[in-house]
Amino acid sequence: MGDRKNIIQQCKEALIGGAKNFRDPNIFKKLSLIAVMAWIGLGSDGMSSSCYGPEEAFLALNGYHSLGIFVALASVLTIIIISMSYSQIIELFPAGGGGYVVATKLISPSAGVISGSALIIDYILTISISIASGTDALFSFLPVSFQMYKFWFAVVGVILLMLLNLRGIKESISVISPVFIIFILTHIILIVFAFRMNAGNYHQVVSSTYADIRSTASLLGIGGMIFIILRAYSMGAGTFTGIEAVSNGMSVFSEPRVKNAKKTMLYMAVSLSFLVVGITVAYVLFKVSPVPGRTLNAVLFDAVTSPWGKAGNVFVIVTLISEAALLFVAAQTGFIGGPAIIANMAQGKWLPTRFSLLSDRLVAHNGIILMSAAAVATLMISKGSVKFLVVLYSINVFITFTISQLGMVKHWLSVKVRKRGWFFKISVNMTGFIMTSFILVAMTVMKFMEGGWITILITFGLIMVCCYIKNHYNRTAAQVLKLDTLIEATAIDSPDMFDDLGKAKITPAIDHKAKTAVVFVNGFNGLGLHTTLSVNKLMKDTFKNFVFVQIGILDTGNFNSSEEMQALQKRIDDDTAAYVEFMNRNGFSAEAMTSIGTEVVGEAGKIATRIKQEYDDPVFFGGQIVFREKSFMNELLHNYLVFKLQQAFYYKGITFVILPIRVDGV
Repeated sequence: MGDRKNIIQQCKEALIGGAKNFRDPNIFKKLSLIAVMAWIGLGSDGMSSSCYGPEEAFLALNGYHSLGIFVALASVLTIIIISMSYSQIIELFPAGGGGYVVATKLISPSAGVISGSALIIDYILTISISIASGTDALFSFLPVSFQMYKFWFAVVGVILLMLLNLRGIKESISVISPVFIIFILTHIILIVFAFRMNAGNYHQVVSSTYADIRSTASLLGIGGMIFIILRAYSMGAGTFTGIEAVSNGMSVFSEPRVKNAKKTMLYMAVSLSFLVVGITVAYVLFKVSPVPGRTLNAVLFDAVTSPWGKAGNVFVIVTLISEAALLFVAAQTGFIGGPAIIANMAQGKWLPTRFSLLSDRLVAHNGIILMSAAAVATLMISKGSVKFLVVLYSINVFITFTISQLGMVKHWLSVKVRKRGWFFKISVNMTGFIMTSFILVAMTVMKFMEGGWITILITFGLIMVCCYIKNHYNRTAAQVLKLDTLIEATAIDSPDMFDDLGKAKITPAIDHKAKTAVVFVNGFNGLGLHTTLSVNKLMKDTFKNFVFVQIGILDTGNFNSSEEMQALQKRIDDDTAAYVEFMNRNGFSAEAMTSIGTEVVGEAGKIATRIKQEYDDPVFFGGQIVFREKSFMNELLHNYLVFKLQQAFYYKGITFVILPIRVDGV
């Protein structure tokens, strides 16, 4: 069995690397991202939307191409407003959490679960559509006979990105950086040349565009023209997602986090605005028309590079391959943002708490695996159809956008002391709310009958599951809380054991040769006291020593800075000290041993080895909540760590006793 474990460990380390040392004083610097790296990791989704967003909007103009100028300007204004509003969210919530935390704190927990659930589904679809569209683009360069392998290639792509992210966010971004850089450089060059080629006849372009607009207005009427512009705007702006990912993933930024996050937001806004305006206006300048089997970007790039000869053909191929590759790696945004939202909701007890835990690589591995599995399932159900996935996409992120803007407006209205800049800030969020709610309504109406209802139904289903989980945790907590009456009982001590100052007259000395009860606890609470008293009751006068062991688990909520780790260590030290004091007051010798880590079993094993060396006859105990009925949800929502401890200790030949603690009504 030991050889088997070694083989599994070796395979794991080969795939995702060995454990990282969370005690390294420079660990946060090694894991965190500067603004440029965060821009690459979180901006790929937004940048990739320039591959299909401008085209989606341009085609929605139904041939009235000159109106594309207005669509481009409206789209850029939307990007700027949303970016500015999320910069304000970053300032207000520097710990991160994005739309989920904003809605929870500023509106209500119900709004929070709606926003969080919508974001999770959106990030799953981000991964699915990015992989599927990237696969389509890459396979467009291959013979038709290769199409039969396209779906499995997409699945392998999800798995590879999953493994990269299980290694660590920084490691995964390092791999995709070259693709992102090539994409940005090639598109900047093409856009600059597109404008330069028309530099000599701008006055003709302006007059021609003005004439086209007047002709369109006379043909359709002002109302009809505005309708087409708004329809194209909603179709195009609805694809520019990924902006919210910065506020969701604040934990990945290096210090000063707020400054770096806002800088990243600026990079995203400027680069995405440049691409959207540049490509859309270039469509108008070159009067681009659809060509069967080719994207509008490909048609545009051919027109721009036609004077370059063979070098132009090579450059276009490199550019299109970079687009295909970026579409593929845009899934990275989902792998960063999705697990972050899941972890935040897990801390709020809307999802199983295990999703907030970290692996030994210090990443939210359960969330990464869940996002990967959901993305693969989505690809299987949709058969990798980009056309179908596009219909499902974009609605959810604008649910979060709209709720977040509403929450911020509510916040600014509730501020009693309205300092300088208040009006500007509320204006930004109010404008953002109007824009995002318009796009949300338009996208929902246009996509609903085409299949958008599926997204809404799935999101509603996830919300219901979250509410069930929250209700279960609340009912369990209420039952466990009844055990905390034991804490009050600890305040009632025998008067003859204390002097006039309230101090114990005798502090029993530790006898390392005597029978010792080692009790695993998790906080100074009724559950731990119940376990301790049960040990003494069942085996009266057997144990002279008590050792209380508590292991603080590092998760996404406390592994954000060295100060938070120190606070965690102090908290568990204080908890176990309370047990020691309680046992001393009742005539027993006691001490405490604590540790922090990413998982309990490994840290417990280290402490057990130490105890075995110091004490001649220790027996280990752990309390386990026992539910009235065994169910899948109980198994999923509770970790049953003591059973894992018992198994691990038994394998080492160490006695471990589980004391059942019944919880009624759950």
